[in-house]
Amino acid sequence: MGRLDGKVAFITGSGSNGIGRAATLLFTREGAKVVVADISREGGERTVALARDLGGDATFIHTDVTEPESVQRSIAETVKTYGKLNVLYNNAGGSTMQDASVTELSIEEFWRAIKLDLFGTFLCSKYGIPELIKAGGGAVINMTSVVALVGMKGGRDAYTSAKGGVLALTRSMAVNYAKHKIRVNAIAPGATMSDRVRNMMTSDKAIAAMERQHLLGLGQPEDVAHVALFLASDEARIVTGVIVPADSGWTAA
Repeated sequence: MGRLDGKVAFITGSGSNGIGRAATLLFTREGAKVVVADISREGGERTVALARDLGGDATFIHTDVTEPESVQRSIAETVKTYGKLNVLYNNAGGSTMQDASVTELSIEEFWRAIKLDLFGTFLCSKYGIPELIKAGGGAVINMTSVVALVGMKGGRDAYTSAKGGVLALTRSMAVNYAKHKIRVNAIAPGATMSDRVRNMMTSDKAIAAMERQHLLGLGQPEDVAHVALFLASDEARIVTGVIVPADSGWTAA
């Protein structure tokens, strides 16, 4: 018996070789039916193929988390395909090499980060939570970051602002939707060795230097996926409003 048997999960940003894909593979192995919601059709279909190769049940739905109509349509298609929604995993997001400190940061990059990381989380929650309510409750898992908990040298102020907003939104939603038996938690990873982060570390000395702040070494996407699995499962039935720093001890040092 899997830890997510009978549950339907919607995972954004799961088309690339990172946390979302790792979560999809793990969730399907644990019995969930998973919607791979990503802007990349090629990447999303690759994730679905990998899940099905392992005997999992996954479906790709093209989704742009920054566009209300796209998110609303994707949630509706999820329910049409699988009949319900139990787990909303707002994983899509990320910083770029154009991020910087406030005085050097372009306005365009600031709004790009806010729109993708914070607004995207808001939109998926806006349209996903009503379906969780219809299902009798469920779990929302948001992706924040260690940079929302501690300052970081080198300048990631657009990303920091967006992820700080996700952190605050998580706690607010946890309070407001508990009456519907909906748990809302967030994960704050340190540097996690997805393809995107690995590429950034090769070209940005400040990001590469973060390795020294990880007491147990750099995390892998699967490490974060296991945290998400716990938060999605009934094992976490009294856990809500929590920010889990899956950061290899960064915030403890």
